[in-house]
Amino acid sequence: MRPALLATITAFAVSWMPSSALAWGGTAHAVVDRAAIEAIPDDGPVFLRRHVDYIAGSASLPDAWRGSSENFSKIEEDPNHGWFREQFTFLKPIPRSRYEFVIAVFKRHEKIKRSDPATAARTNVRWTGTLPYAAIEAYDRIVVCMRDVRAAQATGKNPAFAEQHCAFDVIRLGHYIGDGAQPLHDSVNSDGWRGPNPKGYTTDRSIHGRFESGFVDGMKLTASDIAPRIGAPGHREGDMFDAVLAFLNDAGDKMERVYSLEKRNGFADFADKDVRALIYTQTTAGAAMLRDMLCRAWTESANAPAEVHPSPIDFANPRFNSETGSAPD
Repeated sequence: MRPALLATITAFAVSWMPSSALAWGGTAHAVVDRAAIEAIPDDGPVFLRRHVDYIAGSASLPDAWRGSSENFSKIEEDPNHGWFREQFTFLKPIPRSRYEFVIAVFKRHEKIKRSDPATAARTNVRWTGTLPYAAIEAYDRIVVCMRDVRAAQATGKNPAFAEQHCAFDVIRLGHYIGDGAQPLHDSVNSDGWRGPNPKGYTTDRSIHGRFESGFVDGMKLTASDIAPRIGAPGHREGDMFDAVLAFLNDAGDKMERVYSLEKRNGFADFADKDVRALIYTQTTAGAAMLRDMLCRAWTESANAPAEVHPSPIDFANPRFNSETGSAPD
């Protein structure tokens, strides 16, 4: 199927999703993906430029996996779009394993379900989120498929299929990073203020959509708006999972700013320079982070897979966790 036709079909399918299921809105997700790929330097994975229309046109695809009519998919996918930090302040450090995180949250739920049932009701994987795990899992898959691209290029074979595999996982990674850049995806106050509210912030659940879709569409955000703001590539060294957590923390720290701006005029004025500045800042942060992860994955893909002894699933591994059946990263 031609990329342009596939993008058209994807856009049509996403347009039929309930508006409450969308995140950052289709516009911002597409802008983040396109700006990130256009910012890839010449020593990076430039082959992705050939697939930019497919990737940007499919940027909201992971939201389509969250429909209530496909509940197996919904249950698995919903947590991947949030990281509600207030829900797991008890957990330090953050586990380097999705399943260690899930088990830790479940144990907390069991501990408090009688003494604090209201908190326990949201101390579960759906209301804590698993966004950094979804992002780093997609990142790892991109490293693998980029090795295939390199192998095809080195042997003179057609890299088209390997490139397409990469493009699909870039759609996934781009969506999760785009969500993480939206401050309301990093807080329990995702859909209206919860709990004590001394500043009188709105409890209207529509704040999420009014900020990320209504205002973004109203201000007519484009990739060219944020391209000059992205800057030079970063995250060339250091631990990528830690970098993702830091990225989410930075976005989450701006959550209350969204509420204070909403309190001022309800996002009614698309010319509001402060709301526009926040959207420019966060979509730029998302595009820069995505670009950096793609470039870092390309660098890592130049190396052969590291041999791990003993294997993470070997009972002899000193970090083996019998509750998950594997050692964490």
